[in-house]
Amino acid sequence: MIVCIAEKPSVARDIARIIGASSQRDGYMEGNGYQVTWTYGHLCTLKEPGDYTPAWRPWALTQLPMIPPRFGIKLIQQEHITKQFAVIERLMQQADGIVNCGDAGQEGELIQRWVMQKAQAKCPVKRLWISSMTDEAIREGFANLKDQQDYQPLYMAGLSRAIGDWLLGMNATRLYTLKYGQNRQVLSIGRVQTPTLALIVNRQKEIDNFKPEPYWVLATVYRDTTFTATKGKFTKKEEGEQAFATIEGKPFVITKVEKKEGKEQPPQLYDLTSLQVDCNRKFGYTAEQTLNLIQSLYEHKYTTYPRVDTQFLSDDVYAKCPQTMNGLYQVKFNGVAPYADLIRPIGGKPLKKSKRVFDTSKVTDHHAIIPTGIIPQGLSDAERKVFDLVARRFIGVFLPDCKFSTTTVIGTVEGDGTAIEFKATGKEILEPGWRVVREKSPEPPESPESPDSLDKQEKPDEEKTLPTFTKGESGPHQPTLTEKMTTPPPYYNEASLLRAMETAGKFVEDEELRAAMKENGIGRPSSRASIIETLFKRKYIKRERKRLVATPTGIELIDLIREELLKSCELTGIWEKKLRDIEHQKYDAAQFIQELKQQITDIVNEVITDPSNRRVTVMADEEKKPAKKKQ
Repeated sequence: MIVCIAEKPSVARDIARIIGASSQRDGYMEGNGYQVTWTYGHLCTLKEPGDYTPAWRPWALTQLPMIPPRFGIKLIQQEHITKQFAVIERLMQQADGIVNCGDAGQEGELIQRWVMQKAQAKCPVKRLWISSMTDEAIREGFANLKDQQDYQPLYMAGLSRAIGDWLLGMNATRLYTLKYGQNRQVLSIGRVQTPTLALIVNRQKEIDNFKPEPYWVLATVYRDTTFTATKGKFTKKEEGEQAFATIEGKPFVITKVEKKEGKEQPPQLYDLTSLQVDCNRKFGYTAEQTLNLIQSLYEHKYTTYPRVDTQFLSDDVYAKCPQTMNGLYQVKFNGVAPYADLIRPIGGKPLKKSKRVFDTSKVTDHHAIIPTGIIPQGLSDAERKVFDLVARRFIGVFLPDCKFSTTTVIGTVEGDGTAIEFKATGKEILEPGWRVVREKSPEPPESPESPDSLDKQEKPDEEKTLPTFTKGESGPHQPTLTEKMTTPPPYYNEASLLRAMETAGKFVEDEELRAAMKENGIGRPSSRASIIETLFKRKYIKRERKRLVATPTGIELIDLIREELLKSCELTGIWEKKLRDIEHQKYDAAQFIQELKQQITDIVNEVITDPSNRRVTVMADEEKKPAKKKQ
C-alpha cells in the first residue's frame, strides 16, 4: 500500500479523487492501492528548552546560552493533532512506500519530513512536486514523481532556518527579558521580527526629528500652461524675489520644442510580495489578508502556487499559456466577461514570448503567480479582486508595449541681461498597448482627508497633452513665486514595509533592480505577513489608518538593543542569502548553525556583562511566556 500525505484535508480529498482512493476511513481515504492522509500544517515542532534538561525550564541568566548538543522534534500537544498523528504513524509503519504531497516549498518540506521522522517511517519516499492544484497538474505530478532525496537541500535549508530561529529567539528573548525587562515583561526578540521593527522605529525617528525648511519655487503661466524654472528651488526668499522681479513684465519666448516617442513594457508577473503590495495600495488589504486570499484561490485551483519570489515563468509553461488565455476569455462575473475584449486582439495567433516573462534560469522551485485557466465560481468580492489583478497582469504581458509621446517645451524670459529658463512637459499615449488592462480597472480614489496621500511611494504617470507651441513664439505670462516646505520621509505602510523587507531596507521602485537585491531581503515572501502580524500582537506597532506606527514599547525595545546583529536588516539579509545558498547547495548547513551558535554566545556574553542600568519602562498588556518559536 502506498501512503500519500498532504498538508490539508481539502488537498488530500483532491488527490484521493484523482488517484482513485474513494473509500472514506477515519483520518484517511483508501482505494486503488493508495491510502491518502493529511496533516494540519505543522504537527511537530522543535523541542522546548525544558525538554532537553530540567535546568532550562526556569528562566535564568546563568543558564544562557542554551545550545542543545542535538536538536530534536516533538508532537504539538493538541487533541486533534495527537489523534491524526496516530493514524499517520500506523499507516506509515505498514506502508510499502510514501508519497510526500506537502506544499512544494521549504516550509512544506519541513512539515512532512518531521512527521515522517516522528512516525519512524522506513519505506522509500517519493515527492509530488506541482505548481497548481488542477486535476491535470495532479495527474502529471503523479506520473512524474520525484525522488525524496532530490529535495534534501530544501529540507536542510528549512531545518537550518527553524534551528536558527530557535537559537536566537529562545536565547535573546530570555536574555533581554531577564536583563532589561525586570522579569516582569517579555521582550520578544526574533531574527526577522526585530530588524523589521527597527525599520519602522528608525523611519519614525527620522520623521520626528525632521525640521521642515522653507524653499521657493519660481513658475509662470503662459497660454494656460504652467512652466517651472529649471534652476530649481531657491533656498533664500530674496533670491527668488530677485528672479521674479527680473522676469516680471518681460515677454516669454519659446526657445525649444522637443517631441520624443517611447515605449513602455508591461509590468512583470506577480510574485507574492508584489501582489501583497498592490492589494495593500489598491484595496487596503493587509499582507496576511492577501496571502490568505491568494492561498484560497490556489486551493480552489484558480491560480498557481502563491508563496513565490520570482516574477518569471519557465520556458515549458509557454505551451500551456494559450489554454490559460482561453479559460480567462470565458470567465464571467455577474454575467459580464471582463477579459474577453482584452484577449480578443491577440486571439488566434501565437502569443509573444519575451525574456522578461519566460526565463527558466530565473525559476527555481516555482514560477510566478498566474491563473490556471480554470473558470472561477463562487468567489467572494475580495477573492475576485485578487484574481482580477493576477488575470490582468497575466494578459498584459502578452499585449504590445504602450507607445507614448513625450513633449518637452523650453521657454526663456530675458531681463536685466539675465535669461531665466522654464520647462513644461507633457505625455500623450499614442497606442495604449498593455495599458488597456489597467485602464479598465479603475482604482478607488484616495479620500482627500487621508494622511496616506503623504505615504504614496510611487507617483502616478503624468499624462497630459500640451498645447501646440512653436519655437520663436512669444507673449505675456503670469509669473508666481510660491513658498513651500521640505517634507519628512513618509511613514511606512504595509506596501512600503514589504518592499523594504524585500530589499533589506533599501527602498527600490525599479522592478529589475529590486529583483537583483532580493537575494539580501529579510524573511521569506511567505513569512513576511506573519512577521508584521506578530509585531501587532506584541503591541510593538499599531495602525493609524494605513500608516504603521511604532508604540512607545517598540521604540524603547529598539533603543535598548545595542547589539547590531539583532536589528540590522543587512546582516539578517546576509543570513537569508546563506539559507538560500544552503537550498541550492552552495553553502553548508552545519557551518551556518555553527556560526549562529557563536554569534548567540557572543551576544549573551555582551549583554550579561553590560554594566549600564538600561530598562524598558513602558509596560503593555503582553504575554508572560515566550513563544515556542520566533522568527
